[in-house]
Amino acid sequence: MPLSLSHKKRPEGPYETADRGRSFGASNEEMSRFLDFVEQLDQETQRALSIKLGYDETLLFVTLLRNHLDGKLTTSSSLAQSSGLTYGTAIRAIGDIEQRGLLFRRARSSTGKSYSLHPSEKLIQEWQEYARRIHSLIGSTIGLSSVAQSANYFYGASYGRGNVLNPPSVLAAKLPLEKELKILVHADPTFMAMHVLKKQFESIFGVPIQSRALSIDRLREEIIENAKVELSSYDLIACDLPWFGEMAEQGRFLPVDDLINQTQFDTSDFHPEAMASARYKGQQYGIPVQTTPDLLVCRRDLLNEFGLDAPRTVENTLEVAKTFHNRARNMSGIAWNAARGTPLGHSFLFNMAAFGQPALNLRKTENGFDGENVEGENYRPMFVTEAAYETAEYLRELMSYSPSNILSMSWYERARAYTEGEVGMAYCATLLAPMFELNQSSPAHQVTEYLPYPTGRNAKSIAPLGGYALAIPSNVAQDRIRPIWTALSSLSSAQAIKLYIENGSLVSPRFSVSMDPEVSKISPAISKVDEMARFGVLQMWPRPPVPEISDIIAIVGDEMHDMLLGAKSIDVALQSSQNRADALMRSRGHY
Repeated sequence: MPLSLSHKKRPEGPYETADRGRSFGASNEEMSRFLDFVEQLDQETQRALSIKLGYDETLLFVTLLRNHLDGKLTTSSSLAQSSGLTYGTAIRAIGDIEQRGLLFRRARSSTGKSYSLHPSEKLIQEWQEYARRIHSLIGSTIGLSSVAQSANYFYGASYGRGNVLNPPSVLAAKLPLEKELKILVHADPTFMAMHVLKKQFESIFGVPIQSRALSIDRLREEIIENAKVELSSYDLIACDLPWFGEMAEQGRFLPVDDLINQTQFDTSDFHPEAMASARYKGQQYGIPVQTTPDLLVCRRDLLNEFGLDAPRTVENTLEVAKTFHNRARNMSGIAWNAARGTPLGHSFLFNMAAFGQPALNLRKTENGFDGENVEGENYRPMFVTEAAYETAEYLRELMSYSPSNILSMSWYERARAYTEGEVGMAYCATLLAPMFELNQSSPAHQVTEYLPYPTGRNAKSIAPLGGYALAIPSNVAQDRIRPIWTALSSLSSAQAIKLYIENGSLVSPRFSVSMDPEVSKISPAISKVDEMARFGVLQMWPRPPVPEISDIIAIVGDEMHDMLLGAKSIDVALQSSQNRADALMRSRGHY
């Protein structure tokens, strides 16, 4: 996998990949099917036709490429045995293929006496082009549909919208890491997909991978505990985007600007707001592997049934929620984060942003607010404002159309309620969209509208940004930093992101991945988020990555929970939120 998608010339190094960018081609799944087709075609040709062509390299190429896609080890002996040729002929053929630049050898040990074999980028591109040509030829000669006959289609996928990303190539040299590459991640579909692909990435890196997945709260605790030890237990850590201010302020991660510059890593393909969220005081501390905004998801079939438009304002949302809310149908109107503390705190901050007001006194910009450059009076909380009051009123009204257990509902529960048809709408992170997008038994399957947060009066549409970025702990051994960066670059590459999506994730932080026709056809959520990123709807300022943001979210979540329970009035809950958040900011010396 490339360290960038840039077409600029980059310095060669022993850990550079053979991959040099994007080209038209088939997805991994399609290429695997095509390899099966070629292998069977070759077998049938030999059985049916009296053709003598000398030795045939087809099975050598098919085996080499299939093992690469599956993450299986290929040696000279194993490749020769699979070729159908005599051993001596096969070894000579492998040598000839290597001389033609179609495969390369990579040392498996420090002695250099044993090697693994891998397809070169040239071979991968040749077979991508071969697959495209064969498909077009079959269509034009046998008479497939006129659409399929087009050279711009491969198994129904159009190339008009974007380039199809090639499968990733292996590193030219294995990562010089003693023992394994150790990764700490969040237990979500993206990182579960990474785990499913463990063998393939071990083949790419040439080293074993040890991955540990934790829930969001346990993950934050582990990051903090890991920073206290002399030598990090992990090489890479997946960090929730709003935590980067805190983690950088406490010196728990390494800044990666020098590594970006030294390797000419191209950041222009990433959603700008995602990159900004992993930055603190002008320094980059992480590289995004997912962009997962919080959106309003709504059943299109129910909207059509009741003759309603998709809700764009808070008034529309209340109207739709009231219409959907029907105990006789065992359906509530809407699900959202209302559990005490952090879940409800997120609901409040995000909805207050939809009323046009950030939680802090951020500097106003042309497209919203500056959540990255925060200093002095910008840290002052903004909970005694008209927008904050309207937000509290809105959440209190939503209670009437919510499930009976709404005050204990958080991220997973709201997505589950929507997935199982218990509610007709939900505020939901796209991270959890696979629960209904990839579940054919869900009533929401293929009938979901993805909408920005409904707005208050005169406010702009927003999609509050969430997601994770990979970071390097500041207490890793110095000699591991460069190979760890190589691994980070590969794991966040466009080709890797596409693999995650093909294996159960539905989120991407890269424009090129979302534009890949094979990716965009998997779920409308991917293209929708990409569109929001392009048009400035995707924003990080509703939850700015300042060091205190987690504490502020928890404070507001506690106070608003008391308000929703009826233990406090709106005014008292907001004033208490303001006082507690203000005391926190003053104690940190911000103003």
